[in-house]
Amino acid sequence: MNNRRKFIRNSVLTAAAPLLPSVLKASGTGHSVSKKEAKHWVWVNPDARDTVEELNKRYAAYKDAGIRGVLFEADSEKHFRAAKKQQLEAHRWNWTMNKGVKELMEKHPDWYAVSREGKSCIDQPPYVGYYRWLCPSKPEVLEYLKKEAEQILSKDYIDGLHLDYIRFCDVILPLNLWQKYNLVQQKELPAFDFCYCQTCRDKYKKISGKDPLELPYPDAVLSWRLFRYNAINNVVNELAETTKKQRKWISAAVFPTPEVARRIVRQDWTNWNLDAVFPMIYHKFYQEDLKWIGDAVQEGVHFLSGKFPLYAGLFLPDFENMDELHQGISNALNNGAAGISLFGNITPEVLLTLKQAGGR
Repeated sequence: MNNRRKFIRNSVLTAAAPLLPSVLKASGTGHSVSKKEAKHWVWVNPDARDTVEELNKRYAAYKDAGIRGVLFEADSEKHFRAAKKQQLEAHRWNWTMNKGVKELMEKHPDWYAVSREGKSCIDQPPYVGYYRWLCPSKPEVLEYLKKEAEQILSKDYIDGLHLDYIRFCDVILPLNLWQKYNLVQQKELPAFDFCYCQTCRDKYKKISGKDPLELPYPDAVLSWRLFRYNAINNVVNELAETTKKQRKWISAAVFPTPEVARRIVRQDWTNWNLDAVFPMIYHKFYQEDLKWIGDAVQEGVHFLSGKFPLYAGLFLPDFENMDELHQGISNALNNGAAGISLFGNITPEVLLTLKQAGGR
């Protein structure tokens, strides 16, 4: 697992249309998906040391468990082609707005987001050292991200683009993390509130007549919230256009529910033009129980209204045993998830549980 992913243990992350499962309307609220129709995924950081023989065996086991797609955090032709050989979709999982690329930071420090305290992510990244957030309001940033997407999708072994960190910095962390970072975030704190760069201030002032830095209570100003939702919406939908020109898939890893996503990371994912969405329903991050997995799925499915399928992201370390994992998978599918996406150590026991609970 990539070292940058250590923070994910303690905080929130953060192939063609005919292969999509059909979603059947059920009585009551939400939707339900037949186990035989569910399509499951895994998030993977490919290891260059893996042999082709090992990969063939691993991905065959994934396929047998009902997994139909792999989201790869790095570009490894060996891994992508091995997955495709087993008839799995192979998508490139890409960090989008959180971009700690050394060359980019050196050449374009002005592209990075600025907090309400006036501090750039370049000089003082919030929470952890790799939190280097681009500003979505800058045209140069959008063009950079579109060219990056084109380069990724130009490779014939890549079936689609999976966006991660497609949001602003967490203005509020999940409750489970307040003690870890010695914070009480009952309100939006200036050090974690983004973006107040000159571009964002000028664009918002042109719309509203107000400078966001002069707002006495910026966290309560709805038009300022909407401005930032729309800034990310624009990036996603432009990348969707870029992806569709390549006749490939685009999806995103997002925060667990529409309400949570808007409130703590300015992420308005029900208004994105995607092929699928992967909410990270990591229940223990929010000090919630297994039932909440179903509640979160139901909320997302309701507000999507059939626009595109929702695959419930589950964090394997959150489950005490395979019985709990079985219940979590069932809760997601029974409330309308089109499938499950797993993050963590994919053991034979996990695959067996997915096969039993998620069906084929």
